[in-house]
Amino acid sequence: MAAAERKMGLVGLTTLVTVNMMGSGIIMLPSSMAQLGAVSLLSWGITAIGSMAIAYCFAQCGIYCQRSGGMSAYSEEAHGKSAFFLCSYLYFFSLVIGNVAIGISAVGYLTPFIPWLGSGAIPLFIGSVALVWLTTLANFGGPAITGRLGSITVWGVIIPVAGLSLIGWLWFQPAIFRDAWNPNQLPISQAVASSIPLTLWAFLGMESAAQNSDAVENPKRNVPLACLFGTLGAAVVYILSTSVIQGIIPNAELANSSAPFALAYARMFNDGVGNLIMTLAVLACIGSLLGWQFTLAETAKFTAAQGLFPALFTRVSQRGAPLYGLVTCAVMQTLIALSTISPNASAQFNKLVNLAAVTNLIPYVTSLTGLLVIMYKARVGVAIFRRNSLIMLVAVGYCFYALYASGLEAVFGAALIMVVGYLLFGMIAKRFVTLLEPSGKL
Repeated sequence: MAAAERKMGLVGLTTLVTVNMMGSGIIMLPSSMAQLGAVSLLSWGITAIGSMAIAYCFAQCGIYCQRSGGMSAYSEEAHGKSAFFLCSYLYFFSLVIGNVAIGISAVGYLTPFIPWLGSGAIPLFIGSVALVWLTTLANFGGPAITGRLGSITVWGVIIPVAGLSLIGWLWFQPAIFRDAWNPNQLPISQAVASSIPLTLWAFLGMESAAQNSDAVENPKRNVPLACLFGTLGAAVVYILSTSVIQGIIPNAELANSSAPFALAYARMFNDGVGNLIMTLAVLACIGSLLGWQFTLAETAKFTAAQGLFPALFTRVSQRGAPLYGLVTCAVMQTLIALSTISPNASAQFNKLVNLAAVTNLIPYVTSLTGLLVIMYKARVGVAIFRRNSLIMLVAVGYCFYALYASGLEAVFGAALIMVVGYLLFGMIAKRFVTLLEPSGKL
């Protein structure tokens, strides 16, 4: 009974998925998209469809595959043990990179309150590392504590973002929106393709429920539901909030803002309300980082249990927290944060975000295609097989398009990481070879 109480329920898991998606990505997204113009909002349609297809397929994998391990287990179903390792390795690597990017973003939100953080590369490093270790220590309480904390910090997103989606239309001015439509006169196809990586970054996290399935109550029911509910809710809020803000703040001003939602509320009400939203944004970033730290450690634990990562990742405390894994991951993130100490920290941040997104897409493809074998083993009906296969093709098609839209530099970097992964697996692959005894018997 005590062990069950320490696991997440549907509400906690859905909250974790929502927090992972609606963290620093959506809070900065209006400014990033404004650099292309309101025409970039069209990419939401493509990404929302693709993300819902991906989430649906993950839900189906969760229903028909009884193994723990999330995307890695789904990948192995179709592509073998090396795919389990490669999926976990790439996903793990992307989370390490993404966590540092979120930490740097959170420091940006804190800068108006603590100007010293924006005074140079060293303060940026200290602030981001402090947040990494703060969220790591917060996860020492185990999965149940993470779920409770997530249910609090999610309000840092729900209040400003969902609130703007509802009441922002009272301040919406069609003339401002028209002027912001395509200020750079880009071809629509180019503007949409350029904004696909931005919208994809906002949706990363839809797989969180599957990755944390071993720490969930009744995973067969709760994992699929959390994937769908979290993704659908985020999609609605994303589209509404980023659309209405384009009609409240002139495009040039929005594109240069480091806190677009705070700016919107300051315009709608006053500076005091804007500062309150800034505080909530910081809370949201910390909550997002908290959830990703947990998912990162769980991914390493699953992989280590298969003999593919060092055994230290499997050690857990009495509360079910993978302490050694959390500390090791925090050390890795500290080393990556150290690499951001340079005059080009902002450009380096953007590269980290793009690389994190692309290294997520490869595990998406390998795990999504595993659904075909999973359904075959489960002996599902012909109608279900055809329906799920069609949706799987839509999901994989979106992944291919997103890879193309991410640009050569990010794809090339992810390819190098993947090649190194194959080398690492080659060094440990002998563990999974069944040797014949001299007698010829197994």
